[in-house]
Amino acid sequence: MDSILAVGALERLIQFIGGTRSDTKELDRKFDMIIYDGISSEETLRMVGAAERSRWYMRYLRNLAEKTDTGRVTAPSFLKLAEASLKPDSTVDSGWRTAAEIWDTADNMLEKGSRAFADPLKFSCYLVMDPSNCMSVNAALRYWGCAIQAGAHVSGAFYPASPSHRSINMSIDDTFFPLVTASVPFLSMDSTINWDIALKDLNADAKKLLTMNNGSGRSISPVTFDQTKKTVTLFLPGFDKSEIKLSQWRGGSELLVESGDQRRVITLPSKMLGKVAGAKFENRSLVITLK
Repeated sequence: MDSILAVGALERLIQFIGGTRSDTKELDRKFDMIIYDGISSEETLRMVGAAERSRWYMRYLRNLAEKTDTGRVTAPSFLKLAEASLKPDSTVDSGWRTAAEIWDTADNMLEKGSRAFADPLKFSCYLVMDPSNCMSVNAALRYWGCAIQAGAHVSGAFYPASPSHRSINMSIDDTFFPLVTASVPFLSMDSTINWDIALKDLNADAKKLLTMNNGSGRSISPVTFDQTKKTVTLFLPGFDKSEIKLSQWRGGSELLVESGDQRRVITLPSKMLGKVAGAKFENRSLVITLK
């Protein structure tokens, strides 16, 4: 429930999912950037992936509703009731709409939310870790993979600066390549933080990472299709093959990939439809071969 309220608050502040053009211009003058730090990383990832997961479940329910007599009779009434309850104001469209139109409207609404979280110009995620702690580094790698599964764009990684750990910092750059990494001043939680000084002490790399056009940074595609080899490559850092569950849906047209507590549906191109012949894990990626 907290995540749903958080999305509502973000939408009211910056309208990153919808809103009119004039409203957005007005809001742009008030905020350069809004930093969201949720209750936990897991809760934030569930919030990010909620729209795409809801689309998947809704397609499943729609398929059931349209193939059964009970669904065809009862679904239109429930859909219209749900649509009326979700109206932002008290006005309800009096025009008659078919069940298919209401299904499509709901799907478009969820798709818009999913696209907003995946757009690095609107919403970006950053990893934060302690490079001297291997558990912190491994957790950051895993969250990187979970964020990809949730449909978010990870723009970079931050770690506290430490002159005595220069070699460790260099290995962090290699471990998280192709992500852009930057060090930030160490902030002690034992005393009140002077944010003016903290922001002034940010180095050039950290400032560039926070202010850069996140769509132009180094990145790797989370899903790659090779129609010649009939392979699908999923970039999943932080996981190994034993932690990933793979299954097919809708007559082989979709792949359901489950890792950690995240699940993702991959729709196959029409020229690559087929059964899974095998899968291997290499270079932090799951390579699926179809036949």
